[in-house]
Amino acid sequence: MHDIKAIRENPAAFDAGLKRRGLEPLADSLLVLDLQRRDQMQKLQEAQSQRNSSSQEIGAAMAKKDFALAEQLKSKIAGLKQFIAEGEQIERGYTVKLNEALSVIPNIPLDSVPNGRDEHDNVEVRVWGQKPSFAFEPQQHFDIGEGLKLMDFEAAAKMSGARFVVLKGALARLERALAQYMLDLHTQEAGYQEINPPVLVRDNAMFGTAQLPKFREDQFTATSMGVRQRLLEKALEQATPAQKADLENKVIGHVEFVRRVLNEAQSEEDYWLVPTAEVPLTNLVREQVLDEAQLPMRMTAYTPCFRAEAGSAGRDTRGMIRQHQFSKVELVSVCTPEQSDAEHERMTACAENVLKGLNLSYRTIVLCTGDMGFASRKTYDIEVWLPGQNAYREISSCSQCGDFQARRMDARCKSADAKQARYVHTLNGSGLAVGRTMVAVLENYQNADGSVTIPDVLRTYMGGITHIKRPA
Repeated sequence: MHDIKAIRENPAAFDAGLKRRGLEPLADSLLVLDLQRRDQMQKLQEAQSQRNSSSQEIGAAMAKKDFALAEQLKSKIAGLKQFIAEGEQIERGYTVKLNEALSVIPNIPLDSVPNGRDEHDNVEVRVWGQKPSFAFEPQQHFDIGEGLKLMDFEAAAKMSGARFVVLKGALARLERALAQYMLDLHTQEAGYQEINPPVLVRDNAMFGTAQLPKFREDQFTATSMGVRQRLLEKALEQATPAQKADLENKVIGHVEFVRRVLNEAQSEEDYWLVPTAEVPLTNLVREQVLDEAQLPMRMTAYTPCFRAEAGSAGRDTRGMIRQHQFSKVELVSVCTPEQSDAEHERMTACAENVLKGLNLSYRTIVLCTGDMGFASRKTYDIEVWLPGQNAYREISSCSQCGDFQARRMDARCKSADAKQARYVHTLNGSGLAVGRTMVAVLENYQNADGSVTIPDVLRTYMGGITHIKRPA
């Protein structure tokens, strides 16, 4: 969320930042809403001042036994009370409109972010590791997994549809081993605190990290049958006879009516399945004032993640690259504004260290203004080499968000000698996407006979086995 005061003070800088994102200027329209809101607030303040002074004048009039004046003043106060009540509603309306407008505007990129339109304008920062060479044509991970009889997309599709997978035996253990290795690396060597958070959250948590309202269609919701029953009962209570007949016959002939009832109940009754542990981890500091001496705060979590993958039809339809459900080890940092840039570099290095330990070749790129995420003001993507695809593919995205999320969550910090609190900075990154890391292991460590060699650092987690072999 942007600071309207900062936009008011320097609208040209705000519009220049939006232009770098390929967006039209918005400062003028935002400032019109802001002016309407502030004018209304001024009118309310003046009315409240008049009410207070008139109340004092009533006492003076009564003391002088000027009952006519006292009645006039009482009538005036009654009018002012009505004006204030109506005015407060108008002011809330302006505030809602302004906040709604601000909530769908992306973060402003840092000066160090390269300008560009899309992924083709991203800039490579560094490359690490040696790409493996094979005496045979390397296979993609789904061919390897299916050849091992341990990766079953058909069984998953029968239960859940497309973009799901069932992992069995050694591959199921390999995914668990990768997650344990990542958590141990981040907690024991990098100083992150391991957290086991909820994966069902409410609207305010998703709003805080900026998945809502703009990216609602990318998320999954979860509502219990008991809640659905209560919603139906509420709909029936409010229904006209004709609407009730449709509802009771399970014929939704009044779509707008039902949609309104469901939407009204959603903020209180629905949960969201987290698209990443960034959501619950970052929201751990919402509505708090943190001691700056305790920052940076570093957290990591291994959770399932859920994404609707809206708009990805036809992309990565085979395999584990783009799924509705996947697991990820997430990194989140909360820090002071002064620590933000250094913490971003450190977080990215922590994610890279996972790949170094696995001896997987990768490259790190900085995303251009046209490709970076909504809440980010600077993002590094780490792309691992996949020989089966003969391409680098994203395996981690590490972003610093400045105070963009903190303003949405009202998360602040304060030093011992400071008079006022200020907003924290938040950062998040994959450390790593576990499924994609397994994809990289399968493709980089595959053998001609269809087996897969276990990387050295994972063998203790795998009970000492050195290979996953194709069944005889």
